[in-house]
Amino acid sequence: MSSFARLDATPVQRTVARLEERIAARFPERGLRRVAGELGVLTADVAEGASAIRDRVRWVRLASRAAAALVLAATVVVFVLASRDAVHAGPDRSFEWVPLIESAINDLVFAGLALWFLYALPQRVERGRLLDLLHRLRSLAHIVDMHQLTKDPERLRPDFVETSASVELDLGRAEMEHYLDYCSELLSLIGKVAALCAEESRDALVLTTVSDLETLTTGMSRKIWQKISLLPLAD
Repeated sequence: MSSFARLDATPVQRTVARLEERIAARFPERGLRRVAGELGVLTADVAEGASAIRDRVRWVRLASRAAAALVLAATVVVFVLASRDAVHAGPDRSFEWVPLIESAINDLVFAGLALWFLYALPQRVERGRLLDLLHRLRSLAHIVDMHQLTKDPERLRPDFVETSASVELDLGRAEMEHYLDYCSELLSLIGKVAALCAEESRDALVLTTVSDLETLTTGMSRKIWQKISLLPLAD
């Protein structure tokens, strides 16, 4: 398969690690560095969990298919035996057949539900693991957004009037630009890690959640770049 046919976890992990090093070099004491570290942990979880998920789903699929075959065979056998006995020794009056028919329908419905449950079980196992990872990624995206929230370019304007409620700003113009740029890169990488989850699943709910998360991070990143464009020109 071509290397461009799917998103590979290894380059994403290297990019996340490199971004953490860049943040540590400029802002070693900032919480943004720990956010990048947590993203690295999540990326590793997605990469390492991919094979684990595949193995688990494979075994669950085999077990569920075997159980489904057993339920189907048992249902067929019971239905055939019951039909034979009903024909040979069944009630003489037609209305006495109603409870038997109703019981047979109920048994078929329950057997169908059991087959549907067993057939869908591997998909639910896969979905639960991936949705948990995507939930953690969404929370991390909001944490990144909180980090950039108070980094207001207006604070760097010469005519800015500070109030008693103003948030203390300890970043210069160049530092704020780097800080906001790092936040934007983190959001972009969160979207890429979410896309890694989509590489391991074709479940509609997982794909929709990935798409929603990518839309969320893109919107947050766009807001950050609007702030960068409003930074005053360097002297």
